[in-house]
Amino acid sequence: MTLKTNLMAAALLSVIGVPALAEEVKIGVPSWTGAQAIAHVLGEVVTSRIGGTVEYVPGNNATIFQAMDQGEGDIDVHPDVWLPNQESFTKQYVDGAGTVTLSSNPYQGNQGFCVSKDFAAANSITDIADLGRPDVAALMDSDGNGLGEMWIGAPGWASANVNEVKVRDYGLLDFIEPIRAEEAVKTARIKDSIAKGEGYAFYCYEPHAVWYMFDVTMLTEPAFDPAKYVMIQPSDDADWYEKSKVATKDDLKQVQIAWSNSLVDRSPAIAEFFANFAVTADDVSSLAYEISAQGRDPAEVAKEWVEANSDRVDAMLGL
Repeated sequence: MTLKTNLMAAALLSVIGVPALAEEVKIGVPSWTGAQAIAHVLGEVVTSRIGGTVEYVPGNNATIFQAMDQGEGDIDVHPDVWLPNQESFTKQYVDGAGTVTLSSNPYQGNQGFCVSKDFAAANSITDIADLGRPDVAALMDSDGNGLGEMWIGAPGWASANVNEVKVRDYGLLDFIEPIRAEEAVKTARIKDSIAKGEGYAFYCYEPHAVWYMFDVTMLTEPAFDPAKYVMIQPSDDADWYEKSKVATKDDLKQVQIAWSNSLVDRSPAIAEFFANFAVTADDVSSLAYEISAQGRDPAEVAKEWVEANSDRVDAMLGL
């Protein structure tokens, strides 16, 4: 049955007095803004267009994938799976256990390290190697410990593990201290460093609200080379840090949603919508900007987006 048929059948059963299948979903919500934005767009479509019920469940990648694998409805969908960053999870649950489905409608992501344009221009910083210059590192040392700080991601992010290895393999550990903290800490530090004319480097990626919030630039890195990109995640090996080697830029990413296969039986209309769901990197950047920079409620931003993109949503619903 198509999604349109599912929805019409549910409506007919309701009219003739037969209880319709209750469409409900629990959406995992990771900490980064893009994921929060997509989670609420998914939820808005489910509630306003499918007539289902939604619960948002905060969690990190491991928690969300484990819940989807268990298939008991504790968490049904991950809204923003970055590959190959989260490949250890997709290999385990999509390819291995076969309990999770990965969308075939990805958008493209790019990631690297950024500094403010003013800091880059004032100190001739263009490449990741420039952060290893003693004069640059000293300008990034806000706590006086002799090392410049660089935010590498939030706790639980697979990309933060990659970046920790990169700092080592780019030869920066004698100059740079890799910092893990929630993304809100990074955003506040960018704002503060620009206001004070201080140096600060941070993991950055596209799409993201940061490109609308501040004048920043992404540093160049050695071109992606799979031979120099051997990343083992902690979920695969306790000695991941010692066994990994990453001395090259990340390849461009494929980003998509993933959902528990059990959702197909429990809420078929929602599962079919997920299979058709598609957004662009520009969509995500604009949504993230409204949430991060403007401080708006993700649910309100998502509602506006769904209303403004009614034709696209119709297509996702097969209408």
